[in-house]
Amino acid sequence: MAGGVAKRSGQKSSKAKNFSGIEFHKSKGQHILKNPLVVQSIVEKSGLKSTDVVLEIGPGTGNLTMKLLEQAKKVIAVELDPRMVLELQRRVQGTPYQNQLQIIHADVMKVQLPYFDVCVANIPYNISSPLTFKLLSHRPAFRAAIIMYQHEFAMRLVAQPGNSLYSRLSVNAQLLSRVQHLLKVGKNNFRPPPKVDSSVVRIEPRNPPPPINFLEWDGMVRACFGRKNKTLSAIFRQGTTLSVMEQNYKLGLALRGVGGVGGAAGGTAQTQTQIMDVDMGGEDDDNDDEDIGGTSSDDDGTEMDVDPKKRPSGSKKKKRGKASDEFKAKVMQILDKNDFAEKRASKMSQDDFMQLLADFNEHGIHFA
Repeated sequence: MAGGVAKRSGQKSSKAKNFSGIEFHKSKGQHILKNPLVVQSIVEKSGLKSTDVVLEIGPGTGNLTMKLLEQAKKVIAVELDPRMVLELQRRVQGTPYQNQLQIIHADVMKVQLPYFDVCVANIPYNISSPLTFKLLSHRPAFRAAIIMYQHEFAMRLVAQPGNSLYSRLSVNAQLLSRVQHLLKVGKNNFRPPPKVDSSVVRIEPRNPPPPINFLEWDGMVRACFGRKNKTLSAIFRQGTTLSVMEQNYKLGLALRGVGGVGGAAGGTAQTQTQIMDVDMGGEDDDNDDEDIGGTSSDDDGTEMDVDPKKRPSGSKKKKRGKASDEFKAKVMQILDKNDFAEKRASKMSQDDFMQLLADFNEHGIHFA
């Protein structure tokens, strides 16, 4: 956690003591950020103003908190560990900063966040993805977030088309914000050192957010990155994928027939709820050239088991959905319209995904 304790997953059980006498448990992923130069660098890269309200997630014992209080009007610290809450209170008691610090003793993923201008956080790795998108859904939009992540996660956030780490996470984060890698922080900057290095990333929300339905956007992107190194024509020939798309298409036609609106409507007013409804899961959905769910697709779009011998004795092959030939032809025609058929998600830009969604929507095909 920032400035004092960084929670990291996958650590063996052991304990370490801070100068304050507080025990930190590696079994809970607790590590002390001990290098004051890293703390100072994070503060400098935050670009704080004297009028700013800063949200600090996971202040720990308050090393970073005290530096933030020197620069900002107010710091709101969200801390779950009651021992850290007491330590923070002790550190500011009787100082000029006592009235500038507000402590929220709660789980950051379960509490409604207050207004803030800048967020500074050194977060538990296991909540990297949900916390990032919780912040991006926050309204009113903040100016910037400076967050320390596991190095590989940070690299996936900033990855560009063609990079091996480019993923659904990259596309969604960059749709909603501008992301920039600031500095790498080696594991030896923590006591005790975690097993992996960290990186600090700057995130600036796009304000206003793009006028699209985020659930629908993510539905399409999820399908594309299910097999990110396959062509879109191969992905959208899958029987299950086509079947779900056709069901949405028919539902849209039915709704329009009774005066409704087919598919999911766009608009920035819905974005906050939509972002929170999307489960990024902290991991990519893509399996490169490997089929999702242990199935592969034959040429006519029907699904078949990869290895029938692995099927339990006496069990029957699960029947997969199959779209009509007419709908399949319609989807292939849409892909051919702007030369998307042979493109691969791993090399597609934000503009490419935007155009692809627009092409599908133009023909009444939606993903939410």
